[in-house]
Amino acid sequence: MTPDRPISELLASKRTVRSLEFFPPKDEAGVDMLRQTATALKRIAPDFVSVTYGAGGSTRERTAQVSRLLREEIGFTVMPHLTCVGHTRDELNVIADQLHAAGYRNIMTLRGDPPKGQAEFVPYPDGLRYASDLVTLLKARHADFCLGVGGYPEKHPEAPSREADLLNLKRKVDAGAAFVTTQLFFDNEVYYRFVDRCLAAGIAVPVVPGIMPVLSLKQIQRFTSMCGTALPERLVRRLEAAGDSPEIVETIGIDWALAQIRDLVARGAPGYHIYIMNRAKSALALAAGLAA
Repeated sequence: MTPDRPISELLASKRTVRSLEFFPPKDEAGVDMLRQTATALKRIAPDFVSVTYGAGGSTRERTAQVSRLLREEIGFTVMPHLTCVGHTRDELNVIADQLHAAGYRNIMTLRGDPPKGQAEFVPYPDGLRYASDLVTLLKARHADFCLGVGGYPEKHPEAPSREADLLNLKRKVDAGAAFVTTQLFFDNEVYYRFVDRCLAAGIAVPVVPGIMPVLSLKQIQRFTSMCGTALPERLVRRLEAAGDSPEIVETIGIDWALAQIRDLVARGAPGYHIYIMNRAKSALALAAGLAA
């Protein structure tokens, strides 16, 4: 399999890099739906797509299955996610070797969330505690891996302070990460301030903004409460006014995301990464709006 082009090269081209994120479905019916979604999205030609990682056995296998589907059937450049959760160092090295042998050269490198039932993250026996440790392991195993890491414009929920959170991000970059993709946010000023703080801290790699079009008020409130993201009052008021009309809610969400992306591109963001929740409609609507 021909090795993938490193995302770092795309970002160095100084054009707007566009990417989408998929998550592995729970069953084969979901995989078939994802295939249809991905086929529809091929027309907008994203520069790459990412696939989130399930640490459990069957879920992990589904991640690999979806990555292959998107890469081999649809023809996308795929960046699989990899986390520290549930793995020994030796197992992570084996996964790294498998990904490298299959031609993958881009990995989103994350610590991962604690398994269900655990209040806080506990390293697996002979495993890794931090995403920076995983970056170090992967770069030592295959130096040509291009590694992305996550950044939190409004602070990781577990971090004691923004300063401590930024220091953790710098450790990941110093260990070899080539770019940062942010957690979702809805106020672009939050992103711009975050980029300024990154630069002041010596984090000079590209910081790609992560955007999630709102599909429902309850869903986005649940997501934002988990990741420590603020919802602007103006957006909440508009979503509440839409009531129980999913079509209006989705239109509001797309319009908000469209305004965010236009502003980000105009002000020099290196690109944008869309959390599409395996839905083609919102991504296609954004692409059509941006093409206007």
